[in-house]
Amino acid sequence: MTSTQWTADDLVTRFDAVRSHTERLAAPLSPEDQTVQSMADVSPTKWHRAHVTWFFETFLLADHEAGFAPFQDQYWFLFNSYYETLGPRFSRPDRGLITRPGAHEVGDYRANVDDRVRDLVTSLDQGTLDKLGATIELGFHHEQQHQ
Repeated sequence: MTSTQWTADDLVTRFDAVRSHTERLAAPLSPEDQTVQSMADVSPTKWHRAHVTWFFETFLLADHEAGFAPFQDQYWFLFNSYYETLGPRFSRPDRGLITRPGAHEVGDYRANVDDRVRDLVTSLDQGTLDKLGATIELGFHHEQQHQ
């Protein structure tokens, strides 16, 4: 658990910083570059971009967004890494075979979830924000590991 008490503005600022850093790292890569899997233990860049987005959608939005619906049902299978209790997952050695969604569609997914996370965080009362702050911060650390 975190000892940090976040404000909504601070969480959104940190969220935007972490998320935009991932996009800056991926920006020089073409869509084709982002699909390549150089070896079985190294997932493609677009998969990492989608997986960390899946993390926020799954562990934050699914339980706390009013009227939640996943961005795309298949993404929960494609971008789950090892969370077997949440359902089946796509085989790690074969992630380079995922041609769709493409890198652009992964960007659309990221933008959609980012907007929804910002909307959620800015709508929370401080008590709920205190409860969810640790999960959101875990998401920051998770994305930074993938960076």
